[in-house]
Amino acid sequence: MILVLNSGSSSVKYRLTEPDGRSVAHGKVERIGEAGGPADHDRAVRRILEDLATDRSAIIGVGHRVVHGGSRFTAPVLIDDDVVARLDALVPLAPLHNPGSVAGIRAARAALPDVPQVASFDTAFHATLPDVAATYAIDQTVAERWGIRRFGFHGLSYRYVSARTAELLGAPLATLNLIVLHVGNGASAAAIEAGRCVDTSMGFTPLDGLVMGTRGGDLDPGVPLFLQRSAGYDPDAIDDLLEHHSGLAGLCGDNDIRDVLRRRADGDPAAALAFDVYCYRIRKYVGAYFAVLGRVDAIVFTAGVGEHAPEVRAASLDGLSAWGVHIDAARNAADARVISPDGVPVTVCVVPTDEEQAIAEDVQSVLSRRTR
Repeated sequence: MILVLNSGSSSVKYRLTEPDGRSVAHGKVERIGEAGGPADHDRAVRRILEDLATDRSAIIGVGHRVVHGGSRFTAPVLIDDDVVARLDALVPLAPLHNPGSVAGIRAARAALPDVPQVASFDTAFHATLPDVAATYAIDQTVAERWGIRRFGFHGLSYRYVSARTAELLGAPLATLNLIVLHVGNGASAAAIEAGRCVDTSMGFTPLDGLVMGTRGGDLDPGVPLFLQRSAGYDPDAIDDLLEHHSGLAGLCGDNDIRDVLRRRADGDPAAALAFDVYCYRIRKYVGAYFAVLGRVDAIVFTAGVGEHAPEVRAASLDGLSAWGVHIDAARNAADARVISPDGVPVTVCVVPTDEEQAIAEDVQSVLSRRTR
């Protein structure tokens, strides 16, 4: 069996799967380092193994989600001491995400020292970005010295959803141009041509692009500079503002789209504006990616909001009928897999993501190469 771990700073989500992808068990250990929770990731992983109540010898591999792989890691990799050291060096690129991943890796290696462990990277799918999409127009000496470029995130989701969309449409992935919208508390968009990412909304960090639960996405870089110089904000205060007090939360005080929708239905003007800004930004990226791809076969919604908020899907694609984009209201309300009418030029889909399954597939791929 394959154990998949998604480690955050204060929680570890897990899934145990059979090699054929069938889930055996799943769960989450929370409040790591807090009262009532395990003291650290080592104890959290040990608790997971105890909860699973499975013979450890039955675990043939462990897969770990790592948000940021930098320029070094563009494919899943077998973890050794050198890989862990390199992941430590990448922490400044994702200070909210990578430390938990590295802590989870260390804990799992200690608990299962004889079991091969594999790191899967959210940035890896975007390694195919062409230079024109990945390059920021700043002094290239500075960019090269500090590794500043567009990396993109949610790559595990994009890879999985692209493949499932091809199956849904009954067409080879290599023949399809897709706009995939990973819309959850964190949100991003990607233009995918023949299974390869050619543009994506998140950039050097996950702060860029779409409006999210607590992150605002696209922002004039002069705003943080202004706040620092004129309003007395230090870098930590700016980081806190951009990471935790922006997006839907900054616009109306609620970061959960369900609360925003409820308040909007009750006539709350702040919630209505938050909803409109949220959907407007998605629509802008859809339009941009039509220009990038030239031809679009399908627009795909995925992740928590994308899969379960028909109001967001309808508003985000409203006004695009001239480009062949239409939504069938009944199908959309029912969360059908295809929510566009039959026979339209652009199919609009809802495809559930499964990042844990993508990681399990990476483990199998790396282990099969290891045994050849």
